[in-house]
Amino acid sequence: MTTPDHAMPAHVQHRRIETIDLARGVALVAMAIYHFTWDLEFFGYLQAGTTTVGGWKLFARAIASSFLFLVGVSLFLAHARGVRWRGFGLRMAMVAGAAFAISIATWFAIPETFIFFGILHQIALASLLGLAFLRLPWPLVMVLAAGVIAAPAWLTSPVFDPAWLWWTGLSETRPRSNDFVPLFPWFGAVLAGIAAAMLAERSGLFDRLSRVSAPRWGTPLLFLGRHSLAFYLIHQPVLIACVFVFAQIVPPQVESRQVQFRQACERTCSTERDEEFCNVYCVCMLDALEDGNMLDGLFSGRQNETDRQSIAALAEICTDETERGFETGGTE
Repeated sequence: MTTPDHAMPAHVQHRRIETIDLARGVALVAMAIYHFTWDLEFFGYLQAGTTTVGGWKLFARAIASSFLFLVGVSLFLAHARGVRWRGFGLRMAMVAGAAFAISIATWFAIPETFIFFGILHQIALASLLGLAFLRLPWPLVMVLAAGVIAAPAWLTSPVFDPAWLWWTGLSETRPRSNDFVPLFPWFGAVLAGIAAAMLAERSGLFDRLSRVSAPRWGTPLLFLGRHSLAFYLIHQPVLIACVFVFAQIVPPQVESRQVQFRQACERTCSTERDEEFCNVYCVCMLDALEDGNMLDGLFSGRQNETDRQSIAALAEICTDETERGFETGGTE
């Protein structure tokens, strides 16, 4: 009798591979670097919008993708031959509890942009959903991963606009949150990790990696990789406290809100349009927001759905006016 392509080899064992812990540690350090940069921006040491565009935006997405990819790999290694429900339940309780605690804490600290579905919420849900894919053929899992990643491009609909469905990532409204990692497309990274782990197991890569010891310089990274949840929960409060203390000693030079808006607007706009267009467009937006007394609300984050729709309408008007101005030579 032949073995089905998706069957687990008999030599699969529950084992810890230091290379995976090392990779997780590297991802944690990268995350801390990004969060420290975000903190500097938040306190005014960097221009507004620095971490939301360009290379920093790609850096943040790469970090989140690597974490979720490793979640898929670890899920396969731990439960491929059968779910160890006791261990799974304990870890699920820890991750879900930490996610809930972050939601509560940010609700009180920053209610306008609190974290209602961040990376830990995604890890908890993805770990549960991922169990259903551990016995499928790896090519099928990889195809499903690609489909999940692509889903927002063709499944986005106003049907998902109610707030209780924002976690899907398929709403046309972009929720305001300091950490938003919805099911689509990010569950695709977990599925990709599962598929890669299946392929690595079949090729014998995990067996080879299990015999490789991490170098001495990697010891701190191994420690972080093995205590990733604790590091995740602790590092940002510590970084914020450090920057806060530094700000009391060397206060940042604070620009006016008008200047901050122009800088953030032009930085974001420059990812899609040229500099000349962005200069004119952002002046238009600034004037419109000031005329409508909406600039203060934009900075405070205290906006309801009506305010967000008004700003979106202003953006469309300014885009049209700017484009018409260039077409007629009116901006010269």
